[in-house]
Amino acid sequence: MRAGKLVTGDEGVMAAIKSGETKLVIVAEDASDNTRKKFKDKCSYYRVPLIEFGTRDELGASIGKAERVVIAVTDKGFAHMLEKCRKLPEV
Repeated sequence: MRAGKLVTGDEGVMAAIKSGETKLVIVAEDASDNTRKKFKDKCSYYRVPLIEFGTRDELGASIGKAERVVIAVTDKGFAHMLEKCRKLPEV
């Protein structure tokens, strides 16, 4: 967050997806069905990878903010690293 490589909030993330700057979207698993569908559809259309992960409290805590439902990653390297970590098998 401090590096300026994240965008949060429905409107901010949606604008970042449409502008082409988003490399990865993370949506909280406890987001509403409507929110999850809206971002899945938009990410699919713009070919942006989407991960459903954690709760809104966990997403917020991970970036040092209050609860967050959706986060956009705008840095390609950071997005790739997060996707790679997500695919690692659990031990």
